[in-house]
Amino acid sequence: MTRVALACLSPYLLFLVACATPPAGDAAHRPEHDLGLRWVKQAAEYRAITRQVYAAARADLEGFVNDPDWSALPGQSDAGGLPPAVILDVDETVVSNVDFQLAFERPFANWKLEQWASETQATPVEGVAEFVAEARRQGVTVFFVTNRPCEPKAGYDDPCPQRQTTIDGIAEVGIETDADHVFLSEERGWTREKITRRQRIAETHRILMLIGDDLGDFVPCVRKKLRAPCTEPATAESRSAALDEYNRYWGRGWYVLPNPMHGSWTSIP
Repeated sequence: MTRVALACLSPYLLFLVACATPPAGDAAHRPEHDLGLRWVKQAAEYRAITRQVYAAARADLEGFVNDPDWSALPGQSDAGGLPPAVILDVDETVVSNVDFQLAFERPFANWKLEQWASETQATPVEGVAEFVAEARRQGVTVFFVTNRPCEPKAGYDDPCPQRQTTIDGIAEVGIETDADHVFLSEERGWTREKITRRQRIAETHRILMLIGDDLGDFVPCVRKKLRAPCTEPATAESRSAALDEYNRYWGRGWYVLPNPMHGSWTSIP
């Protein structure tokens, strides 16, 4: 192509480049265009899956209650004399934060979720209230283990004001609970690795079920970033190996809810 032709084309090429470049100040990520967020917010299929998960857990509950040899916590044995309990995650397991995901200004920070949760009526994950009611009817204690962190907050004497916000949110979806049954991270030496909190509950209760939306709600050390007691960062291969290692529990004591919005999986390249 001659220089004259290139010269004639160059204004047109500049026009195309200008049209293809987002205007200055536009967000690189538009949450309302994120298919994962839209699916959770709008899809009947998402609601059908959460109902299905909790219906399956309800159907399995009585059998686990009546089997003193059963525990959904690997390594727990000789627990038949302990009172039964189930452990649930909170975010995207009990309460749905899809509206927060659509509205908050990136990047994420814990205080943003805390502020939003304290000012907004919680939205239930469908099926959870009915499951908890049935568990309690059968004499099963319900614990909530969340990775919302305890952090000091200006104007509050409570070293963990996030706990009350979490308790209030759970109550708003129709489930009453208290501080003795809600375990946050960054308190009592606990990190984001939930295994130590599950083991703490297992000291006093036989664990019938684990319910969550993240691999870390079931097995330890599934994130790229190291947190005690983990010694090696997770990889796609190690996560797949964990999936296979505990295959006997999926759908039988372990119940996974869908979450295409956030989670430990996003840390793995």
